Amino acid sequence: MDQTGLVLEGGGMRGVYTAGVLEYFMEQDFYLPYVIGVSAGACNAASYLSRQYGRNKKVTIGFSKHPEYISLKNLWKKRQLFGMDLIFDEIPNKLVPFDYDKFHEAKERFVIGTTDCMTGEPVYFEKSEYKDQILPILRASSSLPFMAPVIEMEKRCLMDGGISDPIPIRKSERDGNMKNILILTRNDGYIKQQSRMNWLTRKFYPTYEGLVNKMEKRFQVYNETMAYIKEKEKAGDVYVIRPTDPLKVSRIERNPVKLTALYDQGYQDAAKHFNALKEWVGTRDQTLEVTSCPHK
Repeated sequence: MDQTGLVLEGGGMRGVYTAGVLEYFMEQDFYLPYVIGVSAGACNAASYLSRQYGRNKKVTIGFSKHPEYISLKNLWKKRQLFGMDLIFDEIPNKLVPFDYDKFHEAKERFVIGTTDCMTGEPVYFEKSEYKDQILPILRASSSLPFMAPVIEMEKRCLMDGGISDPIPIRKSERDGNMKNILILTRNDGYIKQQSRMNWLTRKFYPTYEGLVNKMEKRFQVYNETMAYIKEKEKAGDVYVIRPTDPLKVSRIERNPVKLTALYDQGYQDAAKHFNALKEWVGTRDQTLEVTSCPHK
C-alpha cells in the first residue's frame, strides 16, 4: 500500500479536539510515517511525535486561565492576543518541558505549514531540516492576523499556515501519500463565510499584498478544500475524524470546562473510529507502527 499521511487542521483553541484524538493514538502506539499540520494542528503534532502523554492537554487547557495565555492586555500592549512568548518559550522550555530529543529521534516525517505574507503562498518546513528552529516555525504557523506579530525567518515574513493552506491534504499528496487520515476541528457541513473585515486587513497590513489577497479569498480556499476532501472521502482515499457533537468552543475559548469536554470528545471519537481506521489503513503495511499498548 502507498504511504499514508496524517493531516491536521488548525483552529486555535478548537485544537483541543485534535489533542484528544492524538492522545488516544499515542495510547494505542499508532503513528503514521508522515504528519503535516498548520497552526494548532502542528503544535499538537509536536507533542504527539515526542510521545509526551498528556502534554497537549496541560499546555492548552491547563493554561487556558493563565493571565498571559489569552489576554486583551497582551493585545493592547504587544499586539498579540495569545501570549506567544509564554506559549512558545516559557512553557516548552521551563513550565512543561518539551522533549526535543525524543521529538528529533522520532522517525516520522513532520511538515509544518506557514504563509508568506508577501506572496500569500504557503511555505512548508520539514522537521529534519530545521532541528534548532522548530519552536519559531510553530510560532509562525500559529501567528494569527490581528492577534500576533509577523514572524521573520529566512528573509520571509510568515504568519498562520491556515491562511494559505487550511487543511494541507494536497501537500501530503504531492509528498507521495495517496491515502490520508484527516483530523478536522469543525463539524461536518461547516461552510466558511466571507469576512466583512477585509477593509481592516488592507488597512492593518498595507505592505503585505499577498497576505491581504489570501485573506480576502480565505473562505473560497477553505470551502474548495472541503469539497475536494468530500470527493476524496467518497473515493476511499481519505478517512476523516471530526467533532460529532455541535461545537461550543471558539478559536479563543478560555473556559476549561468547555475545552475539556471538546478534548474528551476527540478522545472518544478516536476510540470509536479506531478499529475501522486500522482496517482502512491496513495494519500489514510495514511503514506503519500500529499496536495496542495503552498508556496508563
